[in-house]
Amino acid sequence: MKFQIMIKILFILLKRKRVSAGQLAAEFGCSVRTVYRYIEEMCCAGIPIDVARGAGGGISVSDAYKLPTGLFTREEYTRVLDAVLAMQAETGDPVLREAAEKISARSKTQQYEATLTGNILVDSGTWADESKFSEKLALLERCIEEKRTAEILYVDREGEETRRTVAPHLLIYKQNLWYVYAYCDLRKDFRLFKVGRIRCLNATEEHFTPRPFSRDDLPLSFWRDGENDIEARFEVSPEALPFAQEWLGVDNIVEQNGKFYGEVILPDDESLIMKILSVGSGFKVLSPASLAERVADAARAIESQYETP
Repeated sequence: MKFQIMIKILFILLKRKRVSAGQLAAEFGCSVRTVYRYIEEMCCAGIPIDVARGAGGGISVSDAYKLPTGLFTREEYTRVLDAVLAMQAETGDPVLREAAEKISARSKTQQYEATLTGNILVDSGTWADESKFSEKLALLERCIEEKRTAEILYVDREGEETRRTVAPHLLIYKQNLWYVYAYCDLRKDFRLFKVGRIRCLNATEEHFTPRPFSRDDLPLSFWRDGENDIEARFEVSPEALPFAQEWLGVDNIVEQNGKFYGEVILPDDESLIMKILSVGSGFKVLSPASLAERVADAARAIESQYETP
């Protein structure tokens, strides 16, 4: 019964823009506390739901969220399509005809999805998260084209969540990560938001006038400020060479006596150690010694997790 209610809540959220916990409680004959418990379980399942308390608040699901492609089997798609077509034949309703066409198209493409937006192709494939990262990009690009503001729930590096209304101006792809350059009403200035840190994203009906900016205004060196840079040297195995060329750049890879070495200045942030460890034995830190020791400590910590008592 609980899971049936949770599914019904999801469909209500997908249909309506924002619903209060009291409305959902009245709908299903349960307490507001129970509604919030259901919402918490749905969030844990990966559904990007935003809960805004207080006046004008409510519960909403991110516009970027789409139902999983495997929600219906091929047989279920066929039965639903037959039912819609039968009803359309009786009523002649053009809306039902359009719905049947959409269901038919969906059933043919449910095995694989890629989002094509303008001149950008983002392959969600099997690596995409439940919130469909590619759909976030598509929605942000649509907001840019239509000059519409967006409500976002943003999670910073410290895990702090803030709710903001932003005016997206530009999508930026740098260092294998997507960012959106947007004017933030909260900060009253332009900010760069990492798309992967946007938990919930909803387009509003409010239109904005784009603010002028030049290329020099763009924080294209945002990933490094010089203060935490580290000059590193790696020995790269042949198997890890393609990864090294993509990450460090082919110009920073040299071959000496049949071995490959990478020499580059990198930002020494929280992701550096994880990036090195992700290559496994393909990377060996030659210098500085402090970085090599940190990588070794992290590797030992991982090993200790798998030691049998």
